[in-house]
Amino acid sequence: MQKITTCLWFDGQAEEAMNFYVSIFKNSKVLSVMRWPEGHADEGKVLVTTFELDGVQFQALNGGPQFKHTEAMSQSIDCKTQEEVDYFWDKLIEGGGQPSQCSWLKDKFGVSWQVVPEQLPRLLLDPDRAKAGRVMSAMIQMSKIDIARIEEAARG
Repeated sequence: MQKITTCLWFDGQAEEAMNFYVSIFKNSKVLSVMRWPEGHADEGKVLVTTFELDGVQFQALNGGPQFKHTEAMSQSIDCKTQEEVDYFWDKLIEGGGQPSQCSWLKDKFGVSWQVVPEQLPRLLLDPDRAKAGRVMSAMIQMSKIDIARIEEAARG
């Protein structure tokens, strides 16, 4: 059992969001769907879902309209190739999501994601601070990260 589980708050969209995320990530599955019990005003409606995305467990709670997702909390996806970056980026903005900048986007539910190629942090942490600075300058001009462009910036 996972020690820490991220719980995402929704206003009636927990099951839809869970199914959306499970459809995107390989090795993912629905673990449980808890509905309001008989006699409750919301009887039969989804209260909490539990699901796994590529081995990491999440919960989705239909908590109501009081709280909205913000960029202060995001999910970060580590990618090995440009094809993987493109896949996750395109899938997560599908249906009404919005691109942001520097690898960030919001999906159609308002959840923030970072789609990060493994080359980016490696190049930003390069001991050659001039190289890292060129990569940073290239990155801040991008929405979705283009691996070829950040590697070109690193070379100067």
